[in-house]
Amino acid sequence: TGFGFRHGLAFASTTGAAAALALSGASPAPIASEDSLHDTLAGLPVATLRLSPDTCQLLRRFGLTRIGQLYGIDRKALARRFASREAADAVLLRLDQALGLRHEALATLRPAPDYSARLECPEPLLHLDGVRAGLETLMERLTGDLGAHGCGARGFRLKAFRSDGTLAQVQVRAARPVRKPAHALRLFEEELDAIDPGFGIDLLMLEAERVDGMEAGAPALSAALAGGDVDETELAALADRISARLGQGSVQVIAPNESHVPERAETREAYSGALPDWPAPCPSNPPRPLSLFARPEPIDVLAEVPDGPPLNFVWRRVPRRVARADGPERIAPEWWQDAGATADLPGPDGPKRARDYYRIEDEAGRRYWVFRHGLYEDGRGGPPAWYVHGLFA
Repeated sequence: TGFGFRHGLAFASTTGAAAALALSGASPAPIASEDSLHDTLAGLPVATLRLSPDTCQLLRRFGLTRIGQLYGIDRKALARRFASREAADAVLLRLDQALGLRHEALATLRPAPDYSARLECPEPLLHLDGVRAGLETLMERLTGDLGAHGCGARGFRLKAFRSDGTLAQVQVRAARPVRKPAHALRLFEEELDAIDPGFGIDLLMLEAERVDGMEAGAPALSAALAGGDVDETELAALADRISARLGQGSVQVIAPNESHVPERAETREAYSGALPDWPAPCPSNPPRPLSLFARPEPIDVLAEVPDGPPLNFVWRRVPRRVARADGPERIAPEWWQDAGATADLPGPDGPKRARDYYRIEDEAGRRYWVFRHGLYEDGRGGPPAWYVHGLFA
């Protein structure tokens, strides 16, 4: 409004109807469903159909001032009232688009990229080798521009404009901002085959997406000199190469989750260029196994001490005799998470009961992380059941 523009907001099942409602200036924002489209548009001026001023003036001379008046007029009769066929076709086209009788492509407004480079081809490119050479030239220009402004891009889009007016494009993404040409070009290696030159490519355009600032400075000679065990720059480059070959989201990392239940303490998420910040382990907490099963596996306890570890058990059809045991570590159920849990499922997925975890070692030296699901006479089901949840190294 401050710049002198009229603006309006409307919702409808077609682009033409939404434009007509927005141009009507109704307040609050009108809404027209598919069922009410005819009735809602009937009372609007014909000018809201996005017609030229000359066409609107001619319709008014015929006494046609509202959209609803156009519904009952024979289309051939309406065409005969106009001096030119183009003007009549424009009225019928806009009316059909508003009513959903003809398809209208939605041309969204996309802001121009802040960083882009274009290469006009003197002769149409008919082979992918020419596209690769052009991409290298464009990448040098674009990354040079990004580096001059201290920026990097998390994505690049290559557009190939063909001689017949069609467009082919491919897009790549990076985990962290990138401005090294070699790294960005490697991301396109698996994607360029999707571009079909057709009858020839006249223009190549490369755009930088999700541009962000990059810290300036010399890279460390090694991860040790960088002050960490992992070189995150090289790790991000590796993740980008894997994602370019296997698809976006194929590289995942394990992130901590605020829960003391073991299977809920970790989550998997797509790698975004930075490793999750894991809290330092508390020295007072009992050790956890390196290998944790996705689902606890049941075991048959042959000799059991009430409120103590098993003496003998069978896991995966193999009997095992306990030589040493340590515990228990009691983990209570999370009542705020398990309020709607199903009580008729067997095992840990059923009634939510306390768990007593033990670290045990059999006579062969193998160490297990087992737990007793439930307590005796806790009123939450039958007798307790035993499960192995992980293995110690």
